[in-house]
Amino acid sequence: MKELVEVIAKALVNNPDEVVVTETETDRETVLELKVAPSDMGKVIGKQGRIAKAIRSVVKVAASKEDKRVTLDIQ
Repeated sequence: MKELVEVIAKALVNNPDEVVVTETETDRETVLELKVAPSDMGKVIGKQGRIAKAIRSVVKVAASKEDKRVTLDIQ
């Protein structure tokens, strides 16, 4: 999942070197935290959060194929 979020985020931003994804696992779910440069934050979130919602949807679909629960936090 971590690699999937990295690939999507790096394709969207102007500074792909500053994309950092950290993964924290608990027994119930996996939490992914996405950090980008402040100037690229709008590109990752999108108008009214549409791009962020789309990224979360793709991650949920990929996680459901593996019977996992994943949440994505954009910071």
